Amino acid sequence: MTTPSRRTTRDQVAARLLGGSIRRSHNSLVEIDWDAPQDPDLFYMPPETISLYGTPLWEKMSHRERVELSRQEVANTFSRAVWFENTLNQGLLRTMLYQDPTSPHVHYALTELGDETRHMVMFGKMVSAIGAEPYRLSRLQVLAVQAMPFLYRGLMLYVAALCGEEVIDDVQRKYLAHPGLQPIVAQTMRIHIAEEARHIRFAREGVRRRMQTAPWWSRTFCATANGAAAFILDKMFNDKRAYERCGLPVREAVRQAKANEYNRAGRRAAFADFREFLEDNNLLNVVSRAAWRRYGFLA
Repeated sequence: MTTPSRRTTRDQVAARLLGGSIRRSHNSLVEIDWDAPQDPDLFYMPPETISLYGTPLWEKMSHRERVELSRQEVANTFSRAVWFENTLNQGLLRTMLYQDPTSPHVHYALTELGDETRHMVMFGKMVSAIGAEPYRLSRLQVLAVQAMPFLYRGLMLYVAALCGEEVIDDVQRKYLAHPGLQPIVAQTMRIHIAEEARHIRFAREGVRRRMQTAPWWSRTFCATANGAAAFILDKMFNDKRAYERCGLPVREAVRQAKANEYNRAGRRAAFADFREFLEDNNLLNVVSRAAWRRYGFLA
């Protein structure tokens, strides 16, 4: 049970975040010109973040072929981001069934639900606007995604939220630092970063608070299960169907992407801040470290 002092602190954080939401929330349907023309020579993501950057295959590709690969990989990331937001929303809704509907904490959780729903619309609009086909989940992946929200309870809800938000946030900030990005992508990133900053604060506070009272088995489960996020993030950044759609030799492209040190260096950099947070809260163990290392997020 939440003690009065812990509840007060929790609600104070939520009240501040609610204030931030009032001052700075966005609606991509009116803020982004989805019909604006796109320059065929501008990348949809910084070249150095593309899975094949620096590989022998990359050196053989023309500039337009590289741009097309960036378009497909952005479409994959946005497509998969939609279902992650879906699972997070389900977890938040289930948790709220047991909470006080008059509290600022629940009110901010509902505000975040609204943000995430708008993000799902924005991601779908983005994939459509850049003229790409969405990257759909397989039947097995759909079943796995449907099961995930049932695990989002207590501490795990906040850890799962951070697993999907922290690394992506770092990558998106690198997108904005690139001067030659498609404007429509930069606008999308700008909106998402602004609102995700509040979501990350909410989830980090949730982890710190829950770690004070969580039983040992819950802490152990979360310290182990967060490694599964490395597999999910790997799929968000790299899907072999992107190579198929670009007319590249799929098996060779997959092999070169997996061995690409640019990829691994970028992933380690994107994971660095989140890894420090997990370390500080004793949420990494032998199993999760092995998983993060397996997919290039740890050296």
